[in-house]
Amino acid sequence: MDQKNNCRSILSGANGFYFPKIIMIHQFKMNGLNVVIDAASGSIHCVDDLAYDIIELSASQNKEAIINEMLRRYCGVSGIDEEAIREVLTDIESLMEAGKLFAPDLYENLAEDHFASQTVVKALCLHTSHSCNLNCGYCFAGQGGYHGERELMPLEVSRKAIDFLIENSGSRINLEVDFFGGEPLMNWEVVKKTVEYARSIEKEFNKNFRFTLTTNGVLLDKDVIEFSNREMDNVVLSLDGRKEIHDRLRQTMNGKGSYDMVVPKFKELVEARNGIGYYIRGTYTHYNPDFLKDILHMADLGFAELSMEPVVCKPDEPYALTEDDLEELFAQYEMLAVEMIKRKKQGEGFNFYHFMIDLTGGPCIYKRISGCGSGTEYLAVTPGGDLYPCHQFVGEPEYRMGSLWEGITNENLQDEFRRSNVYSKPECRDCWARIYCSGGCAANAYHATGTINGVYEYSCKLFKKRLECAIMIKVAESFCDEN
Repeated sequence: MDQKNNCRSILSGANGFYFPKIIMIHQFKMNGLNVVIDAASGSIHCVDDLAYDIIELSASQNKEAIINEMLRRYCGVSGIDEEAIREVLTDIESLMEAGKLFAPDLYENLAEDHFASQTVVKALCLHTSHSCNLNCGYCFAGQGGYHGERELMPLEVSRKAIDFLIENSGSRINLEVDFFGGEPLMNWEVVKKTVEYARSIEKEFNKNFRFTLTTNGVLLDKDVIEFSNREMDNVVLSLDGRKEIHDRLRQTMNGKGSYDMVVPKFKELVEARNGIGYYIRGTYTHYNPDFLKDILHMADLGFAELSMEPVVCKPDEPYALTEDDLEELFAQYEMLAVEMIKRKKQGEGFNFYHFMIDLTGGPCIYKRISGCGSGTEYLAVTPGGDLYPCHQFVGEPEYRMGSLWEGITNENLQDEFRRSNVYSKPECRDCWARIYCSGGCAANAYHATGTINGVYEYSCKLFKKRLECAIMIKVAESFCDEN
């Protein structure tokens, strides 16, 4: 690869000159690129082989030792002599002085500041239906019923939820409401009337509501499509990929696959909304560790906004992902990243949710430290009006936080969520990906370890690989933009 400099900064972070005790550098090679990430500053560098090797040794070796090792390692390589090595060392020192390499972590104190700050509720997940018309084998909610009684949310509860969100949102203007289930289309009239109610009062209270609908698509019709495309800022559509993969676990109550039923409806909805404001979201399992085929299948159907999540379930389930699957999953993500670059060049690009990162803007540092805000800024509401930290905690009695009528009564639990961040988890404190991951999913941590401050290691491994792929794409695109 032809590069003008040995060490090329893709993204620059903080300033200053430091000698940190803990060095947060991550290096990887992918698609012919050598990438170096400075975790603390957020700086990303694309380097040649010599610079890559020198940086790897810089954390533990002095200059002379590095020079001797590089002379040995690159003996006989044209253009690499002591002068070239010293030039790279000078470049590295310059990056250190600029706070772009081997930078210290300056954010730990902000975690305690965030805990002490007063948070407001900005989003609700309304479980308008604890019932479902599919019988998906891997459903964490027990086929939509959350392992309890099947029920629908009454209109008075959903209206109360809107009032609760307004009352607890402080001065925040933009508020989010997700219609979730179960299958929310089984309670469609309540969904519509809830939106209409929110719209009728949002100007009075100086609020702007953004709505999201998540659906399996079985009940999609022209009324749903027309209303959704007018009122829903985002629609999440459940599709697992190839027909044989989708139909294996996403079945109707009579055991028939739902692929042929939902795909034409998804196409109609996406076309009607001009291909924006939607996601096709799938789940891969032990049955399809070659999930790249499923993603490309959905892309070839004409869908350009895609997401594919690893299944989270008990380890003894036959579809549970195993350690033996990891190597294949890593390879699939890397092949996906390369394929996305290729298709974009061909004018056939698509977005993959887990590869979408903003290296120049993105969330503020408090959000990067604290994560999604479950239990504090984000709450789930059951059909009966009970409050939970998020939809994946619904049905866990110890995680009931209160109700729409009582407000938050379990303040200790809320404090636990507020304190949970990348610095409260020993495994996260020294992880290079912590500012991108924000500590991971609290629900996954709880179900895997019994505590929200635990770490679901399997998910961590997948996240880090996805992050490497996402950054590689950004680096590759930066070169394309220059050429």
